[in-house]
Amino acid sequence: MDWYQWQGGDVILRVRVQPRARRDGFAEPLGEAIKLQLRAPPVDGKANASLIAFLAKAFGVSRAEVTLLSGEHSRTKRLRIQAPQALPAGIEPG
Repeated sequence: MDWYQWQGGDVILRVRVQPRARRDGFAEPLGEAIKLQLRAPPVDGKANASLIAFLAKAFGVSRAEVTLLSGEHSRTKRLRIQAPQALPAGIEPG
């Protein structure tokens, strides 16, 4: 898949965020990113905080182990998940 890669034991994930969605969850891959729907609005960093919390839960890690690498003010973001304990559907072990 083009939307994630393994770096050692970490996953680098590229997402395209859809804020103010009906539910939180992964959607379809969009080329080099995966669409991720979030209920949070894109105001005052709420969507980024919600994104980090969602990914931490999905990968079985703490919020501190999810790092926003780029895209703080963009819908397209790159994140690092350190040593994931769980893998969502579509992500193969590295």
